[in-house]
Amino acid sequence: MRAALDELSELALIRPSQQQDGHLHAVSPDIGMEILLSRQQAGLIAQQQRLEESRAAAARLIADHASLRSEAGGAGVEQIVGIDNIRDRIAVLCRTVCREIMTFAPDGAQTAENLESARPQDAAVLARGVRLRIVYLDSLRNNQPTVDYADWIVQRGAEVRTVATLPNRMIIMDHSTVVIAVSSDNTAAGAVVLTGEGTVTALCALFESVWASARPLSDAVPINAHGLSPQEQSALALLAEGHTDEAIAKRLGVSPRTSRRLAATLIERLGARSRFEAGVRAVRQGWLEH
Repeated sequence: MRAALDELSELALIRPSQQQDGHLHAVSPDIGMEILLSRQQAGLIAQQQRLEESRAAAARLIADHASLRSEAGGAGVEQIVGIDNIRDRIAVLCRTVCREIMTFAPDGAQTAENLESARPQDAAVLARGVRLRIVYLDSLRNNQPTVDYADWIVQRGAEVRTVATLPNRMIIMDHSTVVIAVSSDNTAAGAVVLTGEGTVTALCALFESVWASARPLSDAVPINAHGLSPQEQSALALLAEGHTDEAIAKRLGVSPRTSRRLAATLIERLGARSRFEAGVRAVRQGWLEH
């Protein structure tokens, strides 16, 4: 019954009754479609809306450039296929960077292999006096090896902050060259190197916007008036939008098991019996903006 109600609510075919509190009212399909479209267009919380708009802008850029083929040319666009080729290209770019590197790292906890392979390169860049800024997901705070590595580069001059959700993996060098993954689901599959002035300027602005809202790694994660962490706020917003546990896990950089635990905890704290009811109660209680 809960699964059926969740599916009907996602299709906007049921809503809370205005006559009988705690009951549901069936909505005709034509009206339900209008409600569904309106619901999809509405922002749930201010910060989530800004990040989603940034994510959409990044996705459009990726889609535009990923559709190009190398033989078609295209000024300011270079395609790279395969993790080895991507790492080689980044290594070449890092050797020539002079001023600053800005990075989005949305993959959550890093593997020991990735951390060790990045150590010499990061050390060399920082030794040259290059400013290094990295934004990780909040979930990294729960992985000690990644935290230890972040502390290691911070001690050498890097700046590290975290946010609940991030757009695609991205590296910006000297405000002139951007390496961005073609797919957010598989960052090792391929990447594009962008050097077009307009595109680079837009992506630099995206980074600065996210950086301004991120928290330094040394700061404790803030808890809002409802007792929610930024990660829980993002999980609740994604839950109310109808995302699956797997999709929420990907966006937050956590395991599906952790995502299910987060969802179950939030539903229980709201006293709800379904995801749909949890979203309604969250809005009514002020946990989410309508």
